[in-house]
Amino acid sequence: MTRLEFRDVGIDLGPARIVSGVSLRVEPGEVVGLVGPNGSGKSTLLRSAYRVLRPVTGVALIDGESVWALSAREAARRRAIVTQHTVLDAVFSVHEVVAMGRTPRKGLLDRETEHDHEVVGKALDAVHMKWAADRSFATLSGGEQQRVLIARALAQEAGLLILDEPTNHLDVRAQFEVLDLLRHLGLTTLTALHDLDHAVSYCDRVAVMAGGELVAAGVPAEVLTPALVHDVFGVRAVLDTHPITGRPRIAVASAGSWPAPDNAV
Repeated sequence: MTRLEFRDVGIDLGPARIVSGVSLRVEPGEVVGLVGPNGSGKSTLLRSAYRVLRPVTGVALIDGESVWALSAREAARRRAIVTQHTVLDAVFSVHEVVAMGRTPRKGLLDRETEHDHEVVGKALDAVHMKWAADRSFATLSGGEQQRVLIARALAQEAGLLILDEPTNHLDVRAQFEVLDLLRHLGLTTLTALHDLDHAVSYCDRVAVMAGGELVAAGVPAEVLTPALVHDVFGVRAVLDTHPITGRPRIAVASAGSWPAPDNAV
């Protein structure tokens, strides 16, 4: 299993400090949700872990090694990424998209082997998309496309999965399908999320960012208190138990919503 660590990470974009002094560990097999308002630095922090933005202070580490000390190929063997915006040529089939995940494991001119084919098939099986292997990627729904992109990440056979808003633009059923999948993959996972209830329901721990800094981290139901949610997000919140799943849930409303329940801030 793979461990991810941010150690005192600071990141600048131009003259502005976007992320400052963030230290966070994602332990092997954990699902950690990164939450915070727009502009809080979530995506910027993630980009430091997949070699897009180099920290100006501190370091992002995979199993104790700086991601910037690894070659691009070696980094891609250790961690897989699902970003918010993926543009693919309409001619690619689902199988071809997932097979792209094998690139870090192959030479420049290597053809697809039987082993590669098996890995792609298993990845599609894991996301329940094997039926669409020969379909054009462009013909799939948003939720189906997201599952295929996760399958591509799985085909890398990396121990660490990093996702930036994986439920963005998906309908409610597709959101649950993706989150259920991430919960059961067994991989070390760091995912940025907008929906606080998703973070409470599906993550082992949450890390809360505001103004480019990490302001809290820990068990979701202990960290996402009504007071913290009000301070960071500017909304009212109530924590209780979901009547269907029995898991913790969080309900939020505008700070101007009245009347407020006794256990809301």
